[in-house]
Amino acid sequence: MSHPVTQDSSRKLSLTGRSADLFCRVIDNFGDIGVCWRLARCLARDQGWHVRLWVDVPDALARIKPRGAAEPGIEVRQWNDDTTTCVPAGCVIEAFACDLPPAFVTAMAAQHPPPDWINLEYLSAEAWVEGCHGLPSHDAASGLTKRFFFPGFTARTGGLLRERDLPAQRDVWLADAAARKHDLARLGMAVDAGALQLSLFGYESRSIATLIEALAAHVQPVQLWVPESRSLTVAAEALGRPLRAGDVVRRGALSLHVLAFMDQDDYDRLLWQCDLNIVRGEDSFVRAQWAARPMLWHIYPQDGGAHLRKLDAFLDRHAEGLAAEVATRLRALHHGWNSANAVPVQDWQALLGDLPHLASHARQRAVALASQDDLATQLVMFNQPPI
Repeated sequence: MSHPVTQDSSRKLSLTGRSADLFCRVIDNFGDIGVCWRLARCLARDQGWHVRLWVDVPDALARIKPRGAAEPGIEVRQWNDDTTTCVPAGCVIEAFACDLPPAFVTAMAAQHPPPDWINLEYLSAEAWVEGCHGLPSHDAASGLTKRFFFPGFTARTGGLLRERDLPAQRDVWLADAAARKHDLARLGMAVDAGALQLSLFGYESRSIATLIEALAAHVQPVQLWVPESRSLTVAAEALGRPLRAGDVVRRGALSLHVLAFMDQDDYDRLLWQCDLNIVRGEDSFVRAQWAARPMLWHIYPQDGGAHLRKLDAFLDRHAEGLAAEVATRLRALHHGWNSANAVPVQDWQALLGDLPHLASHARQRAVALASQDDLATQLVMFNQPPI
């Protein structure tokens, strides 16, 4: 473990400002803990809250914070259902309907007044989210009421996770050539200034093979940065050789570089550096939008094709303002990337041609989204006592 997990949970959090217990179960990959860690950090850094982050698989947090997860105002705790016997904080957040330990709910009911109980839902651009955001749900067993908090892209939702200084931090880093060179070198990245820069962090997809083919035939040199992920297996099959961190494989105009799984903050810098980012899930999906770069989303697959409805709802919003033909190609490429069939090479080539339009659009979208209050700010306002 690269960060401490406090086992003594008997003492109460400091009540200087607000306090929160944030519960996270790691279901698959690292998206759940990635979102929860960023939320805990935003509440602590930007809002002055004291956060106890309960996680059932601490090693997942260690993976996305390999340099350590020590952070003022945050206590990381091992979540075992029989050990959460502490006094609940003023706000209790169950991330993604993870179901609180019954004994903890009983302790919440014994508080006067009881804590604010929030169910933090998954992000969606679907229209129904606006009508459900903030709705109460009565828990018959405890007599408590919890409220649903939906992240989203409009003013009638809970907004997107974003540190207050993130856009400024991004722009300062991009303008500082020495800082960029230092940070990228630390990640094992020797960037060719004349090459197109792409990142790939996704699930398995047959389209990875045709992406490699298109990039190898591109008229301009291309560097494809692939952090360790499930995409690497498919890339290795397409290239006919095993791949591991530190490897560089060249095919025509393409240089494919395998990167070690990296710290969340370093991953942000990778996104800022690239001309196109292929991302997955929820956490990297949101960070790619704050990078203000063109992106392609590998959405987490769900039963019955529910993820495709979610994908289309996002694309309806994301493509606003794009030229119709560019928007059509972008939508088709997203559907191809998220299907069982491989995206044709010519569709990848069309995407590369559309990058100047998509780059301008991505900057405009990032500015528009940043004009809304971020998720942590909205959650704090959501928990203000009535006047």
